[in-house]
Amino acid sequence: MLPNLSFLIFSILFVASNAAVQDFCVANLKGPDTPSGYACKDPAKVTTDDFVFKGLAKAGNTSNIIKAAVTPAFVEQFPGVNGLGISAARLDLAPRGVVPMHTHPGATEYLVVVQGKITAGFISSANKVYVKTLNKGDSMIFPTGLLHFQLSATGVTSVALVFFSSASPGLQITDFALFGNDLPTPLVAETTFLDPKTIKTLKGVLGGTG
Repeated sequence: MLPNLSFLIFSILFVASNAAVQDFCVANLKGPDTPSGYACKDPAKVTTDDFVFKGLAKAGNTSNIIKAAVTPAFVEQFPGVNGLGISAARLDLAPRGVVPMHTHPGATEYLVVVQGKITAGFISSANKVYVKTLNKGDSMIFPTGLLHFQLSATGVTSVALVFFSSASPGLQITDFALFGNDLPTPLVAETTFLDPKTIKTLKGVLGGTG
């Protein structure tokens, strides 16, 4: 009786575990993006191309105010990473190019310098600063949600590959959050201790109003 019962329990667990296994969930980008990710594409329509991304081979356009470009390979560009807890991006920095102070609320970032020299750092929740100048082959971690930045050296064009612990890491750039919207200048002044003239100048540069 007992051996038969054990065999029955084992069989049920084996079937249940196999039923729960899912090799992948290529994103169906035509559906909504939910907190748990996109719904899965019909497996019968999944092809090898869903697991290949070629966008990181080409340099981004750094002709902008920050002299930097980020080429993402997040779930929206690379549906194959959906549900896998990983994504990537390419960072191109012209000389003195900068990715301003920003956060990724949904992921830890791992940066690897593949060309040039990048000064990078982050600020902990205790307001301790961790900064290092990274050369080719060096790497650095930026923990989830913490403010961090990257800056290329004078006269040096730099490139880095960055990897994230989420298919959709999210992004908020502090400068644009403060000065690139319609938050009234008096409120910005009261909450940042900056004078209104400086705030209006920054709003004009970053496209804000108010």
